[in-house]
Amino acid sequence: RKLGASRVRQELQAKGLPAQAIAEAVQAMRSTELERAREVWRKKFGEPPADPAARVKQVRFLISRGFAAEVVKRVVAGAEDL
Repeated sequence: RKLGASRVRQELQAKGLPAQAIAEAVQAMRSTELERAREVWRKKFGEPPADPAARVKQVRFLISRGFAAEVVKRVVAGAEDL
């Protein structure tokens, strides 16, 4: 729940799971990635970035969790709509 699909893929590959099983798990996660990213963002930050430095910090945090760049962009940009 706290990780994006690409981070989960990396961790599953490191554990040596079959490629087909990894692909299925990642595909299933992609459908909920935006929702999961929003929830992780809300728990960590809860408010829109106040300045460009805060925006970079939020983006970097979500990217490090393995969320796709497009999803991160939507979450951080959507934070201003709160």
